[in-house]
Amino acid sequence: MTAERSVSGWDDYPVHQTSEFIRHVATSDRNFYDRYYFNLHPSSDEYFAIFGLGQYPNLGTTDAFLAVTKDGTQRIMRTSKPLEDRMDISVGPMRVEIIEPLEKLRVIVESNDADIAMDVTWTASIPAFEEPRQYLRSRGTVVFDTQRFAQMGRWEGTLTVAGEDIAVTPDRCGGSRDRSWGVRPVGEKQPDGIRQSISVMPGMWNYMPIDFGDHSIVYMCHQRPDGVRPLEEAVRVWADPKRPVEWLGTPEWDHDMISGTRLLSGSRITMPDAPEGPITIAARPLVTNFISIGTGYGFEEDWRHGMWQGDNEVVQALTYPVDEIRGLAQYGVVDSVGEFTYGDQVGYGLYEHGFFGPFPAMNLHDRGDLHP
Repeated sequence: MTAERSVSGWDDYPVHQTSEFIRHVATSDRNFYDRYYFNLHPSSDEYFAIFGLGQYPNLGTTDAFLAVTKDGTQRIMRTSKPLEDRMDISVGPMRVEIIEPLEKLRVIVESNDADIAMDVTWTASIPAFEEPRQYLRSRGTVVFDTQRFAQMGRWEGTLTVAGEDIAVTPDRCGGSRDRSWGVRPVGEKQPDGIRQSISVMPGMWNYMPIDFGDHSIVYMCHQRPDGVRPLEEAVRVWADPKRPVEWLGTPEWDHDMISGTRLLSGSRITMPDAPEGPITIAARPLVTNFISIGTGYGFEEDWRHGMWQGDNEVVQALTYPVDEIRGLAQYGVVDSVGEFTYGDQVGYGLYEHGFFGPFPAMNLHDRGDLHP
């Protein structure tokens, strides 16, 4: 490991917001993070790829993952190393290249033991949309204080899965991305204490950015077990940057949950107060990527986002039959390729949901309950 330095290439740019070097963020909260998320799909049930890369300045680490679900198998590659220069957005065989900010980015994952790789370029199809800030305090502790922007885009390049090179073309392959930063639980488990009684984000989480061609609709909702919504949004973002973002009013959800699970088989999302009249979007999942397994988002005690993996770069490969991980993964965040329809519009995008702990509105009355 090289000697610790504060100065980096970023410090040559006039982007400072405090008296610190860019390497040092304005808060000493251990949970500060800065993250990329991308997903890639062919608007069908053929496969679903998700990539993420994060930096955790106060934990001194950076990590990344690629998770691909195809033909009933989920393949994961994950990598971690000590964080030094924040301009370096690479971790081992994974890297992000910013070709044109907010317009064009390249994501590269070199060949590895997980038998997945890709070299793909993402081009924005809508302007970056500034999502509402997420702020959650529980028992006196700030557990979420994050900012995020989102975009829909099209992909071009090659995705390799189990030795098969798959052509990724913009006429078929789309996806969403987001950039988020701020404070959320990361790194090693903290001492229990009062945290034993804290649920980080209890209740229901929905996040659905949807590409309809000349416009996208972004719906999100965090609803607590008592019905209170700390966060909600429903907007239409036009591909034409000259057209303003349209607020569609308060969204209402109606979900179909599979009996004996916490997984959704379909939804209807209604915006009764949309400017041009009520909108109801019907949604159904096509193929699911259980990102709470193996990527750092979920349950592993030995691999969480920002967890220190040692002084040297670490690269690991994991392979799971989807049927074997579904039972545990349903208690975390679940990402699917979704097909969405309203009126004569058909679109595709991310169908993300999670039900954490009790949520009586879906007949989940205890932390471990499954839908009757």
